[in-house]
Amino acid sequence: MTGSPIYRREFLEKLGTVSLGAFVAGGLPAQAVSAQKQQQRRAWEPVSDRKVRVGIVGYGVCRFGAAFGFQDHPNVEVAAVSDLIAERRKGLMKACRCEKSYESLEVLVKDPKIEAVFVATDAPSHARHCMEVLRHDKHVMTAVPAVFGSVEDAEQLLETVQKTGFKYMMAETSCFRADCYAMRQIYQAGGFGRLVYSEGEYFHYRSTPIPSFKGWRIGFPPLWYPTHSTAYYVGVTGKRFTSVSCVGFNAGFSAYKSGANKYDNPFTDEVALFQTSEGGSSRMLMCKGAHGMLIERGRVFGRRGWMDGTEYHGTAKNLPDTTRPPLPPGMPAGGHGGSHGPLANEFITSILEDRKPVVNIYEALAMTVPGIIAHKSALKDGETLKIPQYAPLNV
Repeated sequence: MTGSPIYRREFLEKLGTVSLGAFVAGGLPAQAVSAQKQQQRRAWEPVSDRKVRVGIVGYGVCRFGAAFGFQDHPNVEVAAVSDLIAERRKGLMKACRCEKSYESLEVLVKDPKIEAVFVATDAPSHARHCMEVLRHDKHVMTAVPAVFGSVEDAEQLLETVQKTGFKYMMAETSCFRADCYAMRQIYQAGGFGRLVYSEGEYFHYRSTPIPSFKGWRIGFPPLWYPTHSTAYYVGVTGKRFTSVSCVGFNAGFSAYKSGANKYDNPFTDEVALFQTSEGGSSRMLMCKGAHGMLIERGRVFGRRGWMDGTEYHGTAKNLPDTTRPPLPPGMPAGGHGGSHGPLANEFITSILEDRKPVVNIYEALAMTVPGIIAHKSALKDGETLKIPQYAPLNV
């Protein structure tokens, strides 16, 4: 968005010189700085010479179908693409350098040669489309959110993943932003201790909605799209939100007036206060009404240390390397703070190594469902509501 503020971590990422603690008073331990420099210099090493045959579905306004770089990964063959609109289908074929297309996801998943599918379709269809992919014996990665406003869809999606046994991953970008990724490594190494407080903020100012398939973006409840924020707790700790009190606000946009949207939603902005399974609290928000704001960021505060952006402050020594895994040569890091490429690489690597991806079904629902409950709380003037739990914890 023109005029959007560029924060220091994003500026440094663009320069390719992000270094945790470079601006911290006193700096990080020398071992941690040295490890980061080594990580930045190391080359990508393949875990296999096999190519995964991937299908890609969806090339809407955001062009996400081609944005994650599957077509540039040496362990991927983009076998086929699809979009309901013929012109977009052709555009996706060209962008992915793919000669085969299908008129819909429902047809594409019947191709027995395709092993995995990236679902970049409209948010209300994510759960249904992912279940269709899984039922045709294929792994699936989906754009966010995992489900759109429906706890029932969440439970059905979980059941389908468990029943089929194929891999499911949600492409939550905040989880692979430089700051959130570093927070996760430090948390797992004990650098924060128990988190007593955390924050996640997703500001996306839009006085008029972005064009969308069947107008799904018009007036949707803000915290039905929560994961860019909630990743700054769940994606850091692997732990859970247990209850929530949420307040909503109307900035006065026409799409949120009474009867103006199909969701009967009056709020442009929602701010939620969650209790966590660690006994702490988290403030998570999604706001569309703050003028000119286009920001995804978070902060964590623990018993042993805290972190805001790429700066760690605390008592921990010998912190782990916090730089993101290297990408294959020629594969771009992509948008959302350079998270697109790492997400695609994580999905493909999880298939090749036959392991759970970082943002598996349990983590995806733990980031998504709390936002659905938060919106219900906002409609009830902030009443505290319990959040459904999905095991296991990713710790």
